[in-house]
Amino acid sequence: MKLDPLLSKAARLARSKNYEGALKILKDEEDRYFGSFKYYYLYGVICLYSGAFVDAHASFKHARNIKMKDPDTLLGMAVLYLKRMDTVQAVDYYLDVQELNPKNKTAKKALSVIRKHSDPQALSDWLVPERLAKLFPSIPFPGISVKTVVSALLIFAVTLVLFFGISAKIRSMPSSRPSAQFALSAQERGAPVETGGSYMYILTKDQATDYYDKALSLFTSYRDEAAKIYINRILESNASENLKDKARLLISYTEVPGFDNFKRGDNPSFSDVISEPAVYRDVYVIWRGMATNLEITDESVRFDFLAGYDTRKTLEGIVPVVFKTPVSVNTERPLEVLGKIKLSGANMSVSLEGAAIHQSGRLEN
Repeated sequence: MKLDPLLSKAARLARSKNYEGALKILKDEEDRYFGSFKYYYLYGVICLYSGAFVDAHASFKHARNIKMKDPDTLLGMAVLYLKRMDTVQAVDYYLDVQELNPKNKTAKKALSVIRKHSDPQALSDWLVPERLAKLFPSIPFPGISVKTVVSALLIFAVTLVLFFGISAKIRSMPSSRPSAQFALSAQERGAPVETGGSYMYILTKDQATDYYDKALSLFTSYRDEAAKIYINRILESNASENLKDKARLLISYTEVPGFDNFKRGDNPSFSDVISEPAVYRDVYVIWRGMATNLEITDESVRFDFLAGYDTRKTLEGIVPVVFKTPVSVNTERPLEVLGKIKLSGANMSVSLEGAAIHQSGRLEN
């Protein structure tokens, strides 16, 4: 796992067992690393070694929401459940690790311990801190130091000056998508709305351009689903055709997410979508629930999705789901569906065009 200089510094402190110093560095930069898998994993694993198990669990959950199939994150979750003596959940995580990496020694050892000490008292006696720590995932190795990076950049800049005979300006590498081609022209900003007509949303000039600017900002930050919500408001409004065309162009460059890179913080709830479906058209969501009325043909897999019923206590609603590719669905277990919201009819009935499914015993909780 490659870390940037700040995360490397925290990892370096943690590997020297200065957990308090490492966590302070990370805590101070929490906003900066919002949505970063590396940050959440590093924070979680350092909390684990420091004994802050509640914080470790919360951070590992954030990391798993970003990368559901990262073995080290699953090992972190597994050992926390093992510490609680919840062997059912622990075993489920360890089996997931083995599925991803059959040669994983930590998962193999943990499963052997659980089998050998099946009696709760025997397992409790075995789970002393020293033994439990041997099942922890590793703290990532620090990357290149800040001093080394700065030196390399200086050498590179001097080389440019000497070789090309020009002055060089050192600029940081862009961490977001280019946005120049999507920027509004002066004409588009000058007349962003239409007068007259019937629309779902009536926007002022400032609102129309502000919505577009927010959509573009989110798009450049790879937060496509959040960007689509602003774009849909524009498309359903009295915005000018020029502005709508620009919005349609922007949305055409968005990408299909997967479970590993979906921004869970931008995930609309079922109630959000039902209350205002038009603004969530073609937005991808991940919802938990159960599948029923499963129909499988050569061309598709269809089922009714019981949204929110993964706990078998609350049913938020029923949503038709269609996959146009073969998928495996177990109607006896909870599942997560990654799908694109589709609307039909005058009443804008909501359905999902399935993209992926995740089922695991962990979802039982």
